[in-house]
Amino acid sequence: MKTTVLGVMMLLAASGLGGCHLMETSIGDLSRGGQVLTATAEEDIRTLEVAAHEQVNAYRQQQGLAPLELDERISAIARHHSQAMASGEVPFSHDGVEGRYEAMGDLISYRQVAENVAYNFGYSDPVEQAVSGWIDSPGHEQNMSGDYSITGMGVAISDEGEYYFTQLFVRPR
Repeated sequence: MKTTVLGVMMLLAASGLGGCHLMETSIGDLSRGGQVLTATAEEDIRTLEVAAHEQVNAYRQQQGLAPLELDERISAIARHHSQAMASGEVPFSHDGVEGRYEAMGDLISYRQVAENVAYNFGYSDPVEQAVSGWIDSPGHEQNMSGDYSITGMGVAISDEGEYYFTQLFVRPR
């Protein structure tokens, strides 16, 4: 499903574990996103990730749902995908989602997983733009308000100032 909402491009996928492996990247590499970041840049990214997580949880609470627990290990997987999209290594898409699901399954035994991605640029609040775009998209909103309890949020910024968001959702066994 491809949707354009107020200049925000998003795709949605929600499926079970596939048979792919997470290319040649280990979970240890994912925890740093496969890149060396300066402390300030890393802190700025974490601030954006936490803000996006908090906005998703605020929306869930408005819907009478329990907040999602932010898991840093799952965030590392999400962050790696956002960084790959921001660097042009992969297109803005869900390419490789089965590998991300498998990596999540290596960490947490799950019943169901899903992924939301967003891309935007030129907004004063890219986090709000991404989350409101997800809310306005039925498939993304379904993931946000789904029967999940754990999440990971990954954000990356391209050299051109484009913001890439990946949110992974987990319903453990």
